[in-house]
Amino acid sequence: MNVDRPGRDEVAWDDERLASPHDQADKSLRVRRMFDAIAPSYELVNSVFSLGRDRTWRKRAVQLAQVQPGETVLDIACGTGDFLRAFDRWADKPAMLAGVDFSPEMLRRAANRSSPRTVWCQADGLRLPFSAASFDVVSCGFGVRNLQDLDAGLVEMYRVLRPGGRAAILEFTRPANRLVQTTYEFYATRIMPLAATLLSRDRTGAYRYLPKSVVSFVGPEEMCGRLRAAGFATASATPVARGVVTIYVAGKEQE
Repeated sequence: MNVDRPGRDEVAWDDERLASPHDQADKSLRVRRMFDAIAPSYELVNSVFSLGRDRTWRKRAVQLAQVQPGETVLDIACGTGDFLRAFDRWADKPAMLAGVDFSPEMLRRAANRSSPRTVWCQADGLRLPFSAASFDVVSCGFGVRNLQDLDAGLVEMYRVLRPGGRAAILEFTRPANRLVQTTYEFYATRIMPLAATLLSRDRTGAYRYLPKSVVSFVGPEEMCGRLRAAGFATASATPVARGVVTIYVAGKEQE
């Protein structure tokens, strides 16, 4: 399998690997191939299948991050830059915005729509090319479940945050309400994969992987526990969209 030259006709996620997507030893390589392939239609698909609500979720996460004037923001797994643009639009005068992603195709599209105070960097979220205590806010929108090692990724977020800094994580979750959960999972695992694949013309299995990666990912209580285990002094979970999405905010202790 050639992971450096992705193509729409190369399957990254088949039935065998989808049975346990978070346990694949080469998960990060498959995720990178997948995102390189779907980059051209990624934002369109997100908007269509969230019924346009993804913009509202990002705005709420920016508000909860409580960015102060002059602070710096790092967005990990930034994709095409939609979360970082939300910080640029709704945060209170951040001094600098930085986006990191390991998909060159995603970054190319992000850079085409950036503001003067935004910089972009191709890097793995598990090995950030920044010194310790470099940023006031670290964010990640719908990306932590794609990390090869969730705990290592959270530790890396903690490392690059300054004392008193915050991590703001936006992620899909399984709703606690059984009726909402059943309805959502039928839509996410049956309707969305087929329709999104047709719309994006993807052949990597991306839109089979993405909903599967949600239903097999950790829930809010465990996620908050892992944030604390990574070193954060506080961790909270705010459900939105009836629990389909959760916004986590974790704080690094002041020195």
